[in-house]
Amino acid sequence: DAVIGEIRIKGLDFETSICTKTLYNYIDKGIFANISNKDLPVKRNKKKRKYQRVRIAKKNLKGTSIEERPPRIGKREEYGHWEMDCFVGKRGESGATLLVLTERSTRQEIIRKMPNKTQASVKKELDKLERKYGKNFSKCFKTITVDNGPEFLNSIELETSVLDRKKKRFKLYYSHPYSSWERGSNENANRLIRRFIPKGTDIGKLTDGDIQMIEHWINNYPRRIFGYRSANEMVMVA
Repeated sequence: DAVIGEIRIKGLDFETSICTKTLYNYIDKGIFANISNKDLPVKRNKKKRKYQRVRIAKKNLKGTSIEERPPRIGKREEYGHWEMDCFVGKRGESGATLLVLTERSTRQEIIRKMPNKTQASVKKELDKLERKYGKNFSKCFKTITVDNGPEFLNSIELETSVLDRKKKRFKLYYSHPYSSWERGSNENANRLIRRFIPKGTDIGKLTDGDIQMIEHWINNYPRRIFGYRSANEMVMVA
């Protein structure tokens, strides 16, 4: 679907033209050599899941709940509101993990490799980003929504600017426990990363170049929700 959408939006001409439904029918019937249903990253389940909202974890009462996040952020109309999560590989080896940030309005992706899944490592990466963006950091990172993992629980430490300890660099919000859909963009991004890093992979063996390649691919992937424009293209007009 992404390929067909990109062909249309770029006005590319081919001798044959097919629609998305026909393409997937061909895949189901095995018309394409070496391509089958097993190669599709997502097999949709049409049954709707039932969600139940739960209260914020008691151990994190000092943090600000997603319930207090301004409703306008939910509309995805303003750039600068992110979701953040840790992407874990094979447990018990190097312990390396990925810090994954997803911008809610454009689906822009930032992926950083960390030596372990700790708050110290998360803070170190956020500090690097703040130094990189400089004065523009607070404009580009207005809020970040996370889960209640131990690597995110000290909101004051994560919110405090590394450039000016008297200022906050963004506002942190916590989703409800066991409510991954409240960070749906983050979860979808993690599924895209799984195309390149299957479960059981030791992230410690991946190079920075490997991580940058994955980030580049995701940010240039044509998305139906944006009329088959990529996240990078959406950032340019944000």
